[in-house]
Amino acid sequence: MIKDYVGLILMLSFYLYLVFFNPDLAGHPDNYIIANPMVTPAHIVPEWYFLPYFAILRSIDNKVMGVLLLLFSIFILILVPYINKPLFRSSSIRPGYKYIFWLLFIIILFLGYIGGCEAVEPYLIISKICKLLYFFIFIFIIPLQIGFESYFISYQIKYIY
Repeated sequence: MIKDYVGLILMLSFYLYLVFFNPDLAGHPDNYIIANPMVTPAHIVPEWYFLPYFAILRSIDNKVMGVLLLLFSIFILILVPYINKPLFRSSSIRPGYKYIFWLLFIIILFLGYIGGCEAVEPYLIISKICKLLYFFIFIFIIPLQIGFESYFISYQIKYIY
């Protein structure tokens, strides 16, 4: 426990040093540009964890549809436990699950990268493609994969017994 307390004290001292003595160390230099209320800068982006959703929002021309699609992209993550109900939870028996997981991971990384880029033509096309793949995986691929797995696993169980 003493080692844990030493680690805790070191982390707290580093945190308190940042807060009280050097708060600008973790800041971005763009935060010190004098604001112009008449012009929104083109390089302004949200934090890194919102970049995939920002790319989805920016890939739609209609503002209302973009906001609805943004909300649906968050809401579909809430629906994943209800969509993804396989017979076995372990990914060792579900090889298709691994490929779908890594494909979704790569798509989210692409969306995050594109969300940080400017809204110019090659990035807009890539964001539209990644957005379609994001929703396609959740709406079509995962339910199809669950159906195939349940069919083949039940077939193998019948064949074995």
